[in-house]
Amino acid sequence: MILAIDVGNTNIVLGGIRDGRQAFSARLASDRQKTAEEYALTIGGILKMHGVEPADIEGGILSSVVPYLRSVLPAAIKLLANVDLMVVGSGIRTGLNIRMDDPATVGSDLIVSAVAAKDKYKTPLAIIDMGTATTLVVIDQKGDYVGGMIIPGLWVSLNSLSSQAAQLPHIDLNAPAKLLGKNTVDCMRAGSVIGCAAMLDGLLDRVDEEMGESVNAILTGGVAELIAPYCRRTMHVEPDLLIRGLQIIYEKNR
Repeated sequence: MILAIDVGNTNIVLGGIRDGRQAFSARLASDRQKTAEEYALTIGGILKMHGVEPADIEGGILSSVVPYLRSVLPAAIKLLANVDLMVVGSGIRTGLNIRMDDPATVGSDLIVSAVAAKDKYKTPLAIIDMGTATTLVVIDQKGDYVGGMIIPGLWVSLNSLSSQAAQLPHIDLNAPAKLLGKNTVDCMRAGSVIGCAAMLDGLLDRVDEEMGESVNAILTGGVAELIAPYCRRTMHVEPDLLIRGLQIIYEKNR
C-alpha cells in the first residue's frame, strides 16, 4: 500500500492506495504542536481502523503547506513503517507546465489538485479548493497552469465576522440556507453559504471571459459538498482530488 498525505492549514488528508485504487481516506487535524512520535501513534491508529498494518506500507508521498509538518510527518512515517516519504517540491516531476512569475512559490496543494483534475477532465479547467483559504487555479486549453486566486475561506470569513461583531453569534452551517433569512442566524447562514456560491458563480463567469471559452469547474476541499448545491454553475465535486493527484505524481517519480 502507498500512503498519500496532504497537509493543509486546518486538516491533514490521509489516503491509502492499493493496486492503483484508493482503499481508504481519513482526515485529522493539522497540529503544529505534535511531535513525530505523536503523529506516528495517530496515523497508526487510523491504519489499524482500516485494517492496514504498518508492514503493508511500501511507500508514500507528502504534500504540505505547513513547513513544520513537512519534516515531522516524514519522520512519523519512518518511525511507523520504516519507509521514506516522497515530498512534493522542487525537483519532483508533475507533468504540469506552470506559467507563473515564480513557479517555485506555487503551493504544492495547488499543483497536486491541478495534476489530478487535468488527468480526469477536459481542459480548460478551473479548480476550486475550499479549505482555510478558497483557492482557484486555471488550466488553459493546452493544459498549462496559467494563474489563479486566493480568497479568504468560508470558515475564516464567518468566524472573523462572529468574532468582530459583538451581537453576531458563532453558528454552524449544516441547516439548509434560505436566500432571505428571518432571524440573525438564518441571515448569517444565507450570507455565508449562498453568498459564497454566488461568488464562485460570478468568478467562473469572469474566468470564462478571460479564457474566451467555458471552463470545466472542479470543486474540492472541506466545504465543497456544502456549497455545491447552491451554485448555479455545474460543479464537479471531487472530495479526494488531492489523493488522486498525489498518486499520479508518485507514479511519475518512483
